[in-house]
Amino acid sequence: MPFPSSPRIPPGPRRRSLLASAAGAALLVGCTDGSAPDATAADPSADDRARARAARDSEVLAERYDAVIAAHPRLAQRLRPLREEVVRHAEAFGAVRAATPKASPSVSARAAGPGRDSAAVPATEKEALAQLAGAERELAGRRDEALLKASGELARLLASVAAAGAAHVYLLTEGDG
Repeated sequence: MPFPSSPRIPPGPRRRSLLASAAGAALLVGCTDGSAPDATAADPSADDRARARAARDSEVLAERYDAVIAAHPRLAQRLRPLREEVVRHAEAFGAVRAATPKASPSVSARAAGPGRDSAAVPATEKEALAQLAGAERELAGRRDEALLKASGELARLLASVAAAGAAHVYLLTEGDG
């Protein structure tokens, strides 16, 4: 005669195994090879243009980091890791420029004020960090929009870099309150 099952453990799959299965299914769906019919609907030349634009945007952002570092050397230790990551993003999108700082201190150290261009570095460190955070936030938003039109591989890259940009915003604004 078989023993009756314990009344405390209901028959069927456990919650933990259901959650693990759901997480695994989500990973598999998110990691397709891009060969699904929807993924091939994207125009390859549109992807090439989006990739080139994303590379340029990352290069411009790296130059903004260079300008802030040149204008506010005390921020260098805090900003270099973020700048290096932005350079890696540019490379991931296919940029071929060298990853060396290009900002000239005489040009980039200008303080932003009335009549100055928006790329000028603000006079205070707090304002400079806020400007960088704003640039990161705006770029992450544009990448979020662009990924909706991109094919699988590029969409995943755009999403990943947009998420990194959002993390940069947090790191740039951390402690400001």
